[in-house]
Amino acid sequence: MKRRAAREEPRAAPAASPETPLPDATSWTAYVLIHYRWVFVCFFLLPLSFVYDILYYVRSRIIFYFNSAPLQHKKRVAEVQRQVHQWNAEGRTVPMCTARPGWQNISYRRGKYKKTLFNVKVDMMDILNVDTAAKTVRVEPLVTMGQLSATLNPMGWTLPIVPELDDLTVGGLVMGTGIETSSHQHGLFQHICKSFELVLADGSVVTCSKESNADLFYAVPWSYGTLGFLTAVEIDIVPCLPYVKLEYTPVTTLDEACAVFRAKSESPDHQFVETLMYSLDAGVVMTGTMVATFEADKLNAIGKWHKPWFFKHVEGFLAAKKCSVEYIPLRDYYHRHSRSIFWELQDIIPFGNHALFRYLLGWLVPPKVSLLKLTQSNAIKELYDNHHLIQDMLVPISTLKESLECFQDNVAIYPLWLCPFKLPRAPGMLQTKASDELFVDIGAYGVPQVLDFHPIETTRRIEAFVRSVGGFQMLYADSYMTETEFESMFDHKLYHQMRSKYNSADAFPSVYGKVSRAARD
Repeated sequence: MKRRAAREEPRAAPAASPETPLPDATSWTAYVLIHYRWVFVCFFLLPLSFVYDILYYVRSRIIFYFNSAPLQHKKRVAEVQRQVHQWNAEGRTVPMCTARPGWQNISYRRGKYKKTLFNVKVDMMDILNVDTAAKTVRVEPLVTMGQLSATLNPMGWTLPIVPELDDLTVGGLVMGTGIETSSHQHGLFQHICKSFELVLADGSVVTCSKESNADLFYAVPWSYGTLGFLTAVEIDIVPCLPYVKLEYTPVTTLDEACAVFRAKSESPDHQFVETLMYSLDAGVVMTGTMVATFEADKLNAIGKWHKPWFFKHVEGFLAAKKCSVEYIPLRDYYHRHSRSIFWELQDIIPFGNHALFRYLLGWLVPPKVSLLKLTQSNAIKELYDNHHLIQDMLVPISTLKESLECFQDNVAIYPLWLCPFKLPRAPGMLQTKASDELFVDIGAYGVPQVLDFHPIETTRRIEAFVRSVGGFQMLYADSYMTETEFESMFDHKLYHQMRSKYNSADAFPSVYGKVSRAARD
């Protein structure tokens, strides 16, 4: 595959690049909002986000401590049922969707459909029960990963899969998808879920699992709220230890990177596997295992406010060109990419990793993604639309080298995030050629460094490549596939059967109708 030349100039952040054309070159307001957005973020959004996090944490702990969530849950489910019955009584004139504003989710986009559909409030954000005997936790859909790790880890338990960002919700990870560095052992987030509780289009409540209503259970993941309203999820939990022993292995050629990453991913010796690629030919492979103790001179509490951003810290091991070992507190490890939102925060606060900023204001980081979206101007939105890419593509690990070359040719965004996962053979949207085939998530987040980037054409080329190798696109991001192309990537057989069986075809939009770029602002 012939590689296009990447730009020679340093990486340009869309919020600060003086060479980026303004959507409205005559607008002083647009200029200020784009080039000095960090002022607004630092002096308004960071304090507001900090206060919100404190209040949310205190509320969650009080609710959990007094065990009031189970009783409230029944009332909340009844309220969802009431709204669905109202929709039926009014003649089912338009489909339904949740009333949660688009700016509150973690995805960069907002759904246009919320403006025209019947909005149903599903305000459910509490942990309902932790059953250590059954090794499960039952939660409502708006419970976050940060909320769960803060509750479970001090009890000596954890989810087998804890997706990195604090604000990712269980509902989003079920109806969409979720992955973490333990996924090479446990699969995707859907594979650690034991049951789902939903309110269906007729207002009835159903609980589905592998043993009961199995067809619906397998159809729910990747359905994006188009089969019913998710009201509770039962998830596996496993015992945990307080630290992660993390080994860093620098790689300096593409072949070496692919070989080492695959060997580590296929080995049963590592609980966590992840790679950050800093160029097509250089990266750091990380493997981790939970441990009870640590070597005192190798403990690194990377979650402290003054610590360097994790991806910058990792880059130091590449520069040193030698393998190293650290011990990291478990919860710090789980949320290692949260403070810098992987590496997206450098586009908003270019000096955010500077030691002075970290020590003075690092305790306020990160800003809430939802607040960033809510306060995003049209000028910034247009700039991101045209000069920014956020994508996760899931490809067979056997195609990793070609896949990395595809990303280099089309966007040349670095770092790239590589996370391996197994994909068990089961009914549902994701069908593979081999049983328990090993896949890898390639996450590209940032400013493309190629000369001919165009959001539509470039994304369509990548989508076509992913389809050609039997891969899948995470649907939180922009999808420019046609409906025919979309249905060729995802197996809709069971999904369509469930839409018909539960009379939801006219009750909810289709998945494509919710996730295609045309359906999003």
